[in-house]
Amino acid sequence: MKKIDKKLADGYFRERTRNIVIYLIIWFIVSFGVVLLAEPFSNFSINGFPFHYFMGAQGAVVTFIILLFVNAKLSDNIDRKYGIDESKNEQISSGKVLDH
Repeated sequence: MKKIDKKLADGYFRERTRNIVIYLIIWFIVSFGVVLLAEPFSNFSINGFPFHYFMGAQGAVVTFIILLFVNAKLSDNIDRKYGIDESKNEQISSGKVLDH
């Protein structure tokens, strides 16, 4: 099995962890922040519903789905940046030996 340089692995996990923390902060703000600040947000409306109600009913779910797609795209970019190839992962998971 090919060894990965520690600096490369640390950089990879640092970027992935940073992204996860950013996604969790966005999720928290959308899910709980809007509810905690419902009174000031009640002046805004989307489709005739108060903003805080819309975010609680649909906005948080839509934001979560968008975050999933953003995460997939950014994770692919990070994988490519650090040389983690999807075809190699498929070969490894199927038990095939990789040629160096």
